Amino acid sequence: MESAQLKSTTRSLKRLDAAAVAAYERDGYYFPVRVMSESDAAGYRSKLEAFEAGHQPIMKTALRNKPHLVFTWINELIRDARILDVVEDILGPNILAWGTNFFIKDPHDDAFISWHQDSTYWGLSHPDVTTAWIALSDVTPENGAMRMLPGSHLLDQLPHVDTFAEHNLLTRGQEVQIDVDESKTVDVPLKPGEMSLHHVRTVHASNANATGTRRIGLAIRYVPTYVSQISGARDYATLVRGEDTHHNFVLEPAPKVDFGEEEMALHAKIAEESFQILYRGTDRTGPR
Repeated sequence: MESAQLKSTTRSLKRLDAAAVAAYERDGYYFPVRVMSESDAAGYRSKLEAFEAGHQPIMKTALRNKPHLVFTWINELIRDARILDVVEDILGPNILAWGTNFFIKDPHDDAFISWHQDSTYWGLSHPDVTTAWIALSDVTPENGAMRMLPGSHLLDQLPHVDTFAEHNLLTRGQEVQIDVDESKTVDVPLKPGEMSLHHVRTVHASNANATGTRRIGLAIRYVPTYVSQISGARDYATLVRGEDTHHNFVLEPAPKVDFGEEEMALHAKIAEESFQILYRGTDRTGPR
């Protein structure tokens, strides 16, 4: 099957220009892309922090993963044309949101992310997967911005080792088994309302937050509809643009209300099945 990357060179573009698409295909990432105003980003941050004020920090809950199933504003965000027009320039017109994840580092937080490829444990059939990483705060090298290894997506799938390190934000604390020359890596600073794109096989990481400011990012994982789950487990996604003629995923409904009983029950069910994919081959069934 022809890849989304090959198709991107022949179709008309909506938001990115040809040079931007070429940079993504060469480097495995592209940034920054402004997808909303700083005031819009502040509004979304306020919604998040209002929830946290009445409950607990979202990174300490199961809702850090797939929050679009529970919060109407995140479900609206994954369908936002300002984001999808950019993603379509990379993946084509028929798009599923396969997952969402918050990546938040509080002031002077020890949390970090080791060098890894996203594709390692996702069980997806094709590497045509793009993460749109949206900044809801200032993101700087000092407070833990992502770091990318240019061109590493062209290395195919690399071996990883699980560490389950205490402060590692990754599911299994996985680390890629190559020596990363950090002098060749690139920091990905973003302003609120900007996003970066990165390929599922791009080797990337981020350091701990050494500042007194909070770093807030929402990652949206987009796939073309021809991608499927090949681990043997049932998998779920949300159709956000175009049509799905492949029916490889169970399609997720949009939440009717924030944090509703039905929404929480569905989230718990899908999270349990997702953990079967992410933790397969280990003695774990979910985060500890």
